[in-house]
Amino acid sequence: MKQRTVLSLEQALSMPYATLRFAQLGWRVIRIEATPFANRLPGDPNRYIGTQVVDDDRNSYFIAPNVGKETIALDLKDPRGRELLLRIIKELEVDIFCCNTLPGRYASLGIDYVKLKTANPKIIWAGISAMGPEYPFVPGYDPALQAMSGFMELTGREDGQPTLSGIPLIDLKAGDEVYAGVCLALAEQAESGEGSEIHVSMLQAAASWLITTLPLVDFGCDDSEITRCGNEHRKFIPTNAYPTKDGYIYVAIGNDIQWQRFTDIEKFRPVANEARKTNKGRQAERQGCYDDISAISVNYSTAALAEEFAAATIPHAVINDIRQVRVLEALNGKLTTTRTPEGQVVHMQPMAVDMDSAQTELAFPAKYGQHTRQVLAEAGLVEDEIAVLAQAGVVAVMSEKSAGAAQ
Repeated sequence: MKQRTVLSLEQALSMPYATLRFAQLGWRVIRIEATPFANRLPGDPNRYIGTQVVDDDRNSYFIAPNVGKETIALDLKDPRGRELLLRIIKELEVDIFCCNTLPGRYASLGIDYVKLKTANPKIIWAGISAMGPEYPFVPGYDPALQAMSGFMELTGREDGQPTLSGIPLIDLKAGDEVYAGVCLALAEQAESGEGSEIHVSMLQAAASWLITTLPLVDFGCDDSEITRCGNEHRKFIPTNAYPTKDGYIYVAIGNDIQWQRFTDIEKFRPVANEARKTNKGRQAERQGCYDDISAISVNYSTAALAEEFAAATIPHAVINDIRQVRVLEALNGKLTTTRTPEGQVVHMQPMAVDMDSAQTELAFPAKYGQHTRQVLAEAGLVEDEIAVLAQAGVVAVMSEKSAGAAQ
């Protein structure tokens, strides 16, 4: 696969996750951060979130989405910074530009598609925002979008509060849409030779996942079918999490044949009756099914039940914590890694899909402004020019000594 160059004005998670996927392909990813402003901490605020890992601007929440990338600092509010951006795109032959900035700021920062096309007519431009360019000043924060898109209303116990997902689903969904959109744009470009513009609305991307609920509104379904229901499945009964002697186990009964196999297990035979032979019948006795199964499962260990369910080919899963997920046999050898400057190996999430040519060990995230000098030199600037721009605050650079120590 041809290596591409990606330039990304990014912060937080949605776009850094998208460009991480490009870095995993072995593409060159250069992230742009803002120059210092007033007394604020410089660069991406996520640099300073979580446990301090190696120094003052590479904390734990920042690490995984930003491995394998270079980083530069430009002031795009300054016309000289905007000229530098165009120069970098032209001289480095940037293939793809990404951003997750408010659409209302595209033109003033000089990052809109029309402007960047002047530097590379074939550039692929991709942006993430809360609700698309039609809503230019709405900020895109995952928890707020989970609320707006109905995800929170669908998550949690039936008799409890709406609840956030345990992971930032909409940030990650939006990042995946950029990844897919860019790959499609490259395929189209191979035929047309043209660039393209991709706008990802976090709200629309999230709503596209409402496939099991949103269409039901037009079917006259009861509200109970399109609201939260804890760990139950709304349609397949008795799919649920059940208490055990030492924890919980999840059982997914997806059809009547599986129910028959389930109730053929000796200890669960008492939960069967004529009405429950069909999913429709079990739906009518939904709570009774849950109560009857729970009254039995709570007397046995999770491991013992898992062994019996496996023998009967009943879909089930132990409810693992994250430390247990990390050592699952099915993920053995698939975790991606990076190394701190001191050489400590850090294990991270696996790639979404195995690829023979993928980069599964990626460089540790760069310090703020670590590659500014190098990238500007590639764009044709000499050291004196870089020094003048740094003195004026148009760019932020690291000293050669500090940059070497950061690696």
